[in-house]
Amino acid sequence: MNEFVTYQPEENYAIITIKNGKANAISPEVIDGLNLCLDKAVAENKVVILTGQEGVFSAGFDLKVMTKSPETAKELVTKGSNLSLKMLSFPQPIIIACSGHAIAKGAFLLLSADYRIGVEGDFKIGLNEVMIGMTIHNAGIAIAKARLSEVYVNRSVNNAEIYNPKDAEKAGFLDLVVPENHLLPTAVKVAGMFTKLHKKAHAATKLKVRQQHLQELEKAIALDLKSDISISS
Repeated sequence: MNEFVTYQPEENYAIITIKNGKANAISPEVIDGLNLCLDKAVAENKVVILTGQEGVFSAGFDLKVMTKSPETAKELVTKGSNLSLKMLSFPQPIIIACSGHAIAKGAFLLLSADYRIGVEGDFKIGLNEVMIGMTIHNAGIAIAKARLSEVYVNRSVNNAEIYNPKDAEKAGFLDLVVPENHLLPTAVKVAGMFTKLHKKAHAATKLKVRQQHLQELEKAIALDLKSDISISS
């Protein structure tokens, strides 16, 4: 709910859209907007559909912020990790309608949601940090371990393997891949299915299922605060 993130309420769900330039970068302002929108969805008791711009969900953290100084990099990564923690423990179901590329923090957001729908096409999905000189932070590793199988953790995190949408579905970044013109209609249909869940039972069960992972993520965030987070040249 700022110039970078919009909130469109419907009867039983809300569409939250990231709109931040060509790469749809995750900046401090985007994270602030997402937090405000998520809080609004809870207040209005709505299922969340999170999406991006045509062709790109998000290419990851804003590199201008990440390369400005070690302090700004750490601050942004911490905000991003806390956003993932919030999403993974969120009382409402979160559906991501992945509108194209999802790289680095964009892919970590996929791993932080309840249901992820991607689009067919020549799109890249994955964790490229090791490729661009960034040692993946502890929180990122914790999120990947929680949502990817061990084989794909190694391929995705250590090897920076980037997938097309179909292979991203196999790896665990996506749950479903549809033609582009079916993306939002499918997300709305899934949101309708989620509205039939008992909200309190869904929220409580999610916390039970993810309890260990959430605890590990909290520890990882604390550890990252003591670590150096930067991009090596």
